[in-house]
Amino acid sequence: MELQKIQRTTLTMKEAAEYLGVSYWLINKLVRRKEIPCSKVGGKFLFRVQVLDEYLSSKEKESIKY
Repeated sequence: MELQKIQRTTLTMKEAAEYLGVSYWLINKLVRRKEIPCSKVGGKFLFRVQVLDEYLSSKEKESIKY
């Protein structure tokens, strides 16, 4: 019987920072200000990749409004 590897859909704070190309400290600041969507699970903040992509898209759209 072959074990299937589970595909992760969440990232830790450090991984989210790397994924977005920003510092860990900036992600931490955005979480504290409730400016970036995340979930707190067992003392860890987790970020869904799909939601981070949507967040980034919304920030891009905001940047061209002005």
